[in-house]
Amino acid sequence: MTRLDPAAFKPEHFRWEFDRGVATVTLNRPERKNPLTFESYAELRDMFRALVYTPRVKAVIVTGAGGNFCSGGDVHEIIAPLTKKDMPGLLEFTRMTGDLVKAMRGCPQPIISAIDGICAGAGAIIAMASDMRFATPRAKTAFLFTRVGLAGCDMGACAILPRLIGQGRAAELLFTGRFMTADEGERWGFHNRLVGAEELMSTTMEMARSLAAGPTFAHGITKTQLSTEWAVSVDVAIEMEAQAQAICMQTQDFRRAYEAFAAKTQPVFEGN
Repeated sequence: MTRLDPAAFKPEHFRWEFDRGVATVTLNRPERKNPLTFESYAELRDMFRALVYTPRVKAVIVTGAGGNFCSGGDVHEIIAPLTKKDMPGLLEFTRMTGDLVKAMRGCPQPIISAIDGICAGAGAIIAMASDMRFATPRAKTAFLFTRVGLAGCDMGACAILPRLIGQGRAAELLFTGRFMTADEGERWGFHNRLVGAEELMSTTMEMARSLAAGPTFAHGITKTQLSTEWAVSVDVAIEMEAQAQAICMQTQDFRRAYEAFAAKTQPVFEGN
């Protein structure tokens, strides 16, 4: 079990800030539009895995430095070496990148992507795997795997993207690799909200702080159910939710909410 001290964590391949329950992860190679490397993929994966055991972190923001979100895998540091790998080496890489999405979906904290500028390839996947996405009008999102001769079915895109924007729209983006505009993204349901560039981080932080101040144990249950109920019948989903809600009714946060309601005050949640 990997433990992460959010106050002392110093990642090597991205920036980390932690304040009042909210962790902000900033991809920080602005001169290249924040591409990922083998090492940053792995460090992000390990961080999200560790967040399962880090209840002090109650919400996570992912963003990019310098006016762009993420341009995907670094052409020189990832794509060039991949052309020289054998099949076991290639499968090791693709499973590792998929594990990043699994780790994002598996951690109980809500994840919000704050997207400005280019959001492409693996960057688009990170945004897709987040629980919410706030973007600026400059945001341009592309699942551009087909442009480098690959299939659109990368890191869960064929499973998750249609659930966000619909099968036909997802098929168009995955077949063509074209950029989805910010307006399209909001209209199709990919972006939760469009805000000006100068308001992006403050708006995202406001949402993150609101979530961090809420019943965070229950938020983790909600996130789990949103993921697991994709693959079950409605009857099974209803029973799963009955059991999940009964668990939440045993928490002190549930009692605190009732007592605050009775006293006509605002509840103070503590995540237990």
